[in-house]
Amino acid sequence: MSDSDSGMSLKLRFSIITFSLLIAASVLTYLLVAEIVSSIVNSWGRRVVEIQVLNDSARILQPLEREINIAFDMAGNKAIQNLALNPENPELVDTALEEMEDYREVFQSRNYFVGLRGNGAYFHNNEKNEYAGRELRYFLDPQSDEDVWFYRLMEEGLDFHLNVNPDVELGITSLWIDVLMRDHRSGSGENVLGVVGTGIPLDAFLSEVVNVHQAGVSTLFVDRYGAIQLYRDPEMIDYASFVKPEHEKHTIDLLFTNPEESAKAYSIMEDLLDADDFHTVKTLNAGIDGKQILAGIAYLPTIGWYEISLLDIQEIMPVSRFVPALIIFILVLFSVLGILTLFLGNEFFKPIAALEQATRRLGSDSHEPLILPRAKGEINGLVRSFGEMADAIKNNTAELERQVEERTSELKSLMLADPLTGLLNRRGMSERLYDQKERSSRTDARYGLVWIDIDFFKEINDTYGHAMGDTVLKAVSSIFVESIRPYDYAARWGGDEFLLLLSLKSNAEIFQIIERLLASIRSWKLEGTPSVTVSIGATTSDGREPVDDVLQRADDALYRAKEKGRDRVEISD
Repeated sequence: MSDSDSGMSLKLRFSIITFSLLIAASVLTYLLVAEIVSSIVNSWGRRVVEIQVLNDSARILQPLEREINIAFDMAGNKAIQNLALNPENPELVDTALEEMEDYREVFQSRNYFVGLRGNGAYFHNNEKNEYAGRELRYFLDPQSDEDVWFYRLMEEGLDFHLNVNPDVELGITSLWIDVLMRDHRSGSGENVLGVVGTGIPLDAFLSEVVNVHQAGVSTLFVDRYGAIQLYRDPEMIDYASFVKPEHEKHTIDLLFTNPEESAKAYSIMEDLLDADDFHTVKTLNAGIDGKQILAGIAYLPTIGWYEISLLDIQEIMPVSRFVPALIIFILVLFSVLGILTLFLGNEFFKPIAALEQATRRLGSDSHEPLILPRAKGEINGLVRSFGEMADAIKNNTAELERQVEERTSELKSLMLADPLTGLLNRRGMSERLYDQKERSSRTDARYGLVWIDIDFFKEINDTYGHAMGDTVLKAVSSIFVESIRPYDYAARWGGDEFLLLLSLKSNAEIFQIIERLLASIRSWKLEGTPSVTVSIGATTSDGREPVDDVLQRADDALYRAKEKGRDRVEISD
């Protein structure tokens, strides 16, 4: 009986075995590459959403922090507080209204409101100055549903609060910044005199800050209870959430398809609230509107809200983009396997096993260098292609990490610097103050605080315009930097107030620095600009007392300098 009669020929059997091996290798390669692609896309998506969250946080915090700081300054204004303490005294109204109008010019949206607890008077003027001479708009009524927010805010006792709310009386819908006006004469500040603040038009704020206009990306901001405060769809916003019953609020439960995913989002929000690092971003895979979305969540302690960035991975980086590369990879594999079956043994199994190990190592987060096998022919081409792909992935990953670090550094600088003068802002100086206090308490090293106020700065603005006011602010800022030493700090505390933090070996140093500073300011003159003088209050500390006490002592000294005629220095021991 011939070989053909006894069964399959050797060539046929070899062809079947070779074909089976090719099919098996193709399936394994597809599964392995699919796993690698999925890992890369998910890792890339997490990094992108983290960058998006940090970027959006900076875009919303920069304008809001400025407005909040101005509102706090307004709440501490003596003329406005005097009116709040004596609301029935008509002689105090004009002085207070002048101060309110000054703050209106400083607020970004050129509007303000002041509500007095004593008699319920509600003052307001807008960007168009429509209510000039009629700033007293109406009187708040504790029995009115429209005014319940005012009395609820004072009951809660929160220093400030953000709220998206339509004002029925004024006919506007805004993002309101509400700051309690406290009476600090007793030192405790427990007596609340009223509420002051400003409103940012909701439509403009959504257009400029919230709507990123980027395909596959959307951002929303929610309060600590999950109520939606800002979102590209105005109908989803929970207006007046501060006074709403819980069951009537528009919360993130409306977004998530699965209740378990909604519960997971609330759990992440609780974890972020208790985290030590408020720059933490946590991610969550969830189903929203029938799509699989990657959500990045971060807590913004400055405003007491959470930011949630929603990233549609399939729209931004669809897996289909990898299909041509995968097809090419499989075709090359077929060709290589077809040739290498002739060599068997060492020419086949060892290179493939080594390449598989390198592929798995690439799919992991290992930073160990890839060890590629030596081979000949088409396998060598495959190995080179894989090495190039691995290098490209590593380079892209390194570049992405570099961009994340640069962006993080830029965001931190934006958060701590005053955009006009380049000095530290209030937040940046506060960090330096508490660091100095801790250092002084450990080493007994003294430090000094110098509080500086530009005399009659309002008149400069009124007479020469705000552009000249900005020129003066930048000029005196440069003088402060030139007058202090490299290891001292200068900050714009707010408006035309500045603060210097000085490391001292002796109390005499603070006199030398102030004299140098005063001499530079008094000699400064630019053609077409007004003469500038400053009032200075200074003090020193050994780090054994709270920072707030040292700040108050320097502020009291500044107040005495202004009472005694300005253009002078008062130093408190």
